[in-house]
Formats: sequence, structure tokens, C-alpha cells
Amino acid sequence: MPGQPAGDLMRTLKKLFTAEELLHLPTDGPRLELVKGKVYEMPPAGGRHGKVAMNIGTLLNAYVRPADLGHVFAAESGFILRRDPDTVRAPDAAFVASGRLTLDDIPEGYVEIAPDLVVEVVSPGDSRREVRGKAEDWLRYGVRLVWVINPATHSAAVYRSLDNVSELSEDDTLDGEDVVPGFACQLRDVFG
Repeated sequence: MPGQPAGDLMRTLKKLFTAEELLHLPTDGPRLELVKGKVYEMPPAGGRHGKVAMNIGTLLNAYVRPADLGHVFAAESGFILRRDPDTVRAPDAAFVASGRLTLDDIPEGYVEIAPDLVVEVVSPGDSRREVRGKAEDWLRYGVRLVWVINPATHSAAVYRSLDNVSELSEDDTLDGEDVVPGFACQLRDVFG
């Protein structure tokens, strides 16, 4: 499960939330995600996490945008992955191919498709089980490639399917494979 269940006030207001209700909750607290209708708080992750997320998002966008391959989304961008009960997740970075989403189709609210690529940066308080579970959830909802980047160990796990996972060290290349064709970077560049 992501983060911790939201405060008692939210739990007593309503048992299950919709994506639309989540979108209109006050935004002066931690980032929120919705999993099967339940609201979860995502505490701020810290400086290193933010730097790594920005680095990978910037590298992806610098490659994707000029080639008009699709759209790169930053953290805080929510994706509706399921309805009734609703699930809205917000990866640290995401890519959606241009054939699946046009610029005009990007809503003010949450995007109602699963990204093609999701990047999750491990936060200091994340457990291995939690991180693996989140990556597997993304795959179950239709994401084709998940990169789990760990700033503490300068490593990454690449999930292509539930049973096809590879581990990379900072000396290895992070490759967009057939999801972001032609994209590649040294994993060490993500940590710099």
C-alpha cells in the first residue's frame, strides 16, 4: 500500500472516494493517492528523491519532446487506473506515447489511461515489499515498463512484466526498449 491511510477526518466523511472527489480535496497537505477508493497520504520524500526524479524526467523529456514521441509527466500527475472503486496513482515520472494521447486530450484533471512507462524513485521510508507491490500494480493496470530507481544504492530495477525483472547498477544503461524507442542513458547520470 502506498503511504499511510489519510487522517481520521477523511475516513469518517466517506468510506470510499472517487477520482473526482480526490481531485477536489484540499492541496495544502501531502500528496494523495487513491487505491480502490481509499485515500492514502504520500509524505514529502526529501531532497535526493526529488533531484533523482527531476533528473530522469528531464532526460526523458529532452529525448521525447523533440522527436514528438509522446508526453512526459512529472510527479504529482495523477492517472486513473481503475473505476468503481477508483484508483488514482501518481508516479515520480511517466511517459505516454503520442498515439495514445494527444496534447488536446490531456485533461485539467487526472489522465484516464495507464502510462506506457512509469518511473518510481524509492523514498527513504519505502520498504522493498511496498516498492515491488507498487511496480506490480502498475503492470497489472497496463503499464508496459516500470523503472524503480533507488538513490540509496545507486541501482534500478526494470520491470517488463510480473516475472521479467532485471537489476541494474549505476554502470549500466537504462534503456527505453520498445516503449520509448531509442532512449538510453547511463544510470549514473540519473543520480548526478
